[in-house]
Amino acid sequence: LGPIEFGGHDEVFIGRDFNKSRNYSEEIAAVIDGEIRDLIEIAYKKAESILNGNMNKLNKIANALLDRETLNAEEFEAVFSEE
Repeated sequence: LGPIEFGGHDEVFIGRDFNKSRNYSEEIAAVIDGEIRDLIEIAYKKAESILNGNMNKLNKIANALLDRETLNAEEFEAVFSEE
């Protein structure tokens, strides 16, 4: 869509509600929604890949938390670094 600001600024005045202005069409809103959906999908897949790639570490941390309920930074690092 390029370096364009969509939506403007919302301003609040004493005794008035939020001023909602929209300087773009429904078609542009659909494109914006699609772009946001794509970004979220990419981020979700990346997060899922990172979590799946570290499942053994996640399980170790989960078990340590079940045993001790809380971990400080040093305890977390010790469990996380175990091979």
